[in-house]
Amino acid sequence: MQDRIWKMLDNSDTFIALPDGISASEEIFQIASWAQLNIHHKPIGLLNVDGFFNKLLSFLDQAGEENFIPHSSR
Repeated sequence: MQDRIWKMLDNSDTFIALPDGISASEEIFQIASWAQLNIHHKPIGLLNVDGFFNKLLSFLDQAGEENFIPHSSR
């Protein structure tokens, strides 16, 4: 999986996550954590079809409010 993510990083200008399963969630968080570590500065977006990512976004909001992650990570 890590090799695939590195290839995506090398060949992409931006990242857009589509509603999918666990592996897509892993990739979203891997790319987001690399952005937080300044490994890349590419935009990351979620295609929130029918509110698929609403609970994830709520979780990230709460994590930011409780200072577990920087608000910029949202």
